[in-house]
Amino acid sequence: MRLTRSSFAALLPSLAAVAVGALPLVAMAHVGADGAAHHDAGFAQGFLHPFTGLDHLAAMVAVGLWSALIAGRSRDLLWAPLGFAAMLLAGAMAGLMGTQVSGVEPMIAASLLVVGLLVATRLRLPGPVAAAVVGVFAVFHGVAHGHELAGEHGAGAAIAGMVVATALLHAAGIAAGWALRSRSAWLPRAAGAAVALFGTVLLAQLA
Repeated sequence: MRLTRSSFAALLPSLAAVAVGALPLVAMAHVGADGAAHHDAGFAQGFLHPFTGLDHLAAMVAVGLWSALIAGRSRDLLWAPLGFAAMLLAGAMAGLMGTQVSGVEPMIAASLLVVGLLVATRLRLPGPVAAAVVGVFAVFHGVAHGHELAGEHGAGAAIAGMVVATALLHAAGIAAGWALRSRSAWLPRAAGAAVALFGTVLLAQLA
């Protein structure tokens, strides 16, 4: 099936419905003293993980947005999202096994700055290079999630849920980017600048 702007725009209501459907799961979660959601590990918990941190959510949507803005052909759309999801999974598995990686929080913040700038500038990179760039940062997002889920029963199912949520967030970004790429020049740039600014603020707080 040929991928068009209208077909991606048609995905938006479905993606919104998925997000609304996840709200009852959020309400069922117990919020502890650390402000994080706590309940039995499993697919639902993993699915919610990317939504519980604005840094993770913004990065994943921005990757999809960038891939849509720079794609010359529909088949080029998936390089960056697949690269991010694959390396997120690798990082999450490393985190589950207790692997210690230095600079996780700074690299997550840096990912927002870099991906935000990529969106704002619409910098075109070859597909494999785009996948590698976002994949490096995805490892750190994955390690952070893996550490949070380590030692919990059902962590494997939680990781599967996290990957599914990541794919949905990428799809949301792709749908928005594909719909806007020929309709608005300033809105995607403003969104990218906002993500980059968010990353800059986080980096300043960590300094």
